[in-house]
Amino acid sequence: MQSSQTATPSSPQNTAPTALQKPTRRRYLTLVMIFITVVICYVDRANLAVASAHIQKEFGISRAQMGYIFSAFAWTYTACQIPGGWFLDRVGSKLTYFIAVMGWSVATLFQGFAGGLASLVGLRAITGLFEAPAFPTNNRMVTSWFPEQERASAVGFYTSGQFVGLAFLTPLLIWIQESLSWHWVFIATGAVGIIWALVWHFVYQPPRKSRGINQAELDHIAAGGGMIDGDAPSTQKSRGKVTAADWKLIFNRKLVGVYVGQFAIASTLWFFLTWFPSYLTQEKHVSALTAGFMTTVPFLAAFVGVLLSGFAADRMVRAGKSIGFARKLPIISGLLLSTCIIGANYTEDPVWIMTLMAIAFFGNGFASITWSLVSSLAPLRLIGLTGGVFNFVGGLGGITVPLVIGYIAQDYGFAPALAYISVVALIGALSYIFLVGEVRRVGE
Repeated sequence: MQSSQTATPSSPQNTAPTALQKPTRRRYLTLVMIFITVVICYVDRANLAVASAHIQKEFGISRAQMGYIFSAFAWTYTACQIPGGWFLDRVGSKLTYFIAVMGWSVATLFQGFAGGLASLVGLRAITGLFEAPAFPTNNRMVTSWFPEQERASAVGFYTSGQFVGLAFLTPLLIWIQESLSWHWVFIATGAVGIIWALVWHFVYQPPRKSRGINQAELDHIAAGGGMIDGDAPSTQKSRGKVTAADWKLIFNRKLVGVYVGQFAIASTLWFFLTWFPSYLTQEKHVSALTAGFMTTVPFLAAFVGVLLSGFAADRMVRAGKSIGFARKLPIISGLLLSTCIIGANYTEDPVWIMTLMAIAFFGNGFASITWSLVSSLAPLRLIGLTGGVFNFVGGLGGITVPLVIGYIAQDYGFAPALAYISVVALIGALSYIFLVGEVRRVGE
């Protein structure tokens, strides 16, 4: 892999001297493509929650059995993070994302033809398997396409796609379900993903091979630490061999701190993805109509939080603050804000409940630029595998939270369940304070 300081040969379409060129903005088109992919990714995670009541009624599925269907995604998604990162390092982002989007979209479409519990569990597991490399791929592309001083904003922008999909498109899925049937929720979202996979295949190229990018933009990216040659497939036979020394780097103290923080962030996210509506209706006895409105507000708050976080972090860098300070401050602040979720245990007022939940989820969004630190800390030649480990630990939150809260709420109600989420968020903040320390690339 070439150093970011190495001179880069001009591509055929870019023969003018770099000094006379104004950098193009081709990287922003790539960012929009990543954003769209994240929206599709999260809509395909949320569509089951939209259709779950109708599925339970049609197939006679109990809540406990529905829990197995929900968790099936997280088990394979988590288990395949590290293999997905290895595959990404071997073949590059273009092929990885085409296979991933096509695979999970086909599995999503077939969920519309599921015949019962077993087929739904299997298809959700397949969906999780193919979604596993998604965020490591996002991280690799942003690291390749954006200089350090723009990276947090880029991460914040594409991460906001997960909240856009949940806050703005869920009503559309409900309309499709009520107008047609729950089957069409999966058929429609799966079909959109299949079309997008084909668009991705024919449009996306790594930085140096992309049309519409000039040498000045390549130099701008490289000068800021962007690895403009790091998004292509590996041509090194040794790339597939991961040594004990490599694993030691991947589990360096700094990276472990980031992993723990990601588990905390994912735990809060998965509470809102799974148990939040039930908490409102069963614990706080909010009507279904009011609960629908109250569910949307925290996702909008998280959407604002993640955008604000990325722009604030990059502005601090441009103002002369260190990368570590600019990236860690929003993450630590956001995790501390997420502990506000425990305040809902002390009120029955729906307005206060919604406000506290919105603050907590705003904090979750504000802390969600953690991928930008993976870009800054991970060994360059192991960035895909490091991203896989990072997302693997986050996936553990997706496995544990539905189960832990389910067991706690069943015997003791939701109050101690919210305390659990609050404590985990606090541990995540402390991990950034005491484990991550100075931000510098591991292995250098």
